[in-house]
Amino acid sequence: MPTLAHAPTRAALLARLARLSPDATPAWGRMTAPQVLAHLTDALRMAVGELPCTPKRVPIARRFPVKHLLLYVLPIPKGVPTAPELIARTADDWSAEQARCAALVARFDPPLAPTAWPEHPFFGPLTGAQWGHLAHKHMDHHLRQFGV
Repeated sequence: MPTLAHAPTRAALLARLARLSPDATPAWGRMTAPQVLAHLTDALRMAVGELPCTPKRVPIARRFPVKHLLLYVLPIPKGVPTAPELIARTADDWSAEQARCAALVARFDPPLAPTAWPEHPFFGPLTGAQWGHLAHKHMDHHLRQFGV
């Protein structure tokens, strides 16, 4: 399973992130590239505990096997709703936002990773391994959305 805890996987994802341009056109969805870059940054901020998000009360999503299927097996559906905190802003300074996003990806390197991981608003408690996989899956989803 790809995870941001794996150095070559992080490097490949960061190379793709560097190819994302502010004028890129999405293959689906309504977000612009600056909105998606801010969304990815804020999702990583949530993952490392810097941006609290209001929990959703979907008990079934927090239990095996549903949680396992959603985290590891099924792709992220196009157009799935997200936490409002993760779509509240747009990247104003493209280069600075890319750098912030890349710095947050680097924090998944095991020596730099948080010792305690926050709860996910939909899935509830996640381990560091689960956060690393979900963060990769989420970034991959949106980079594919913009053709990178």
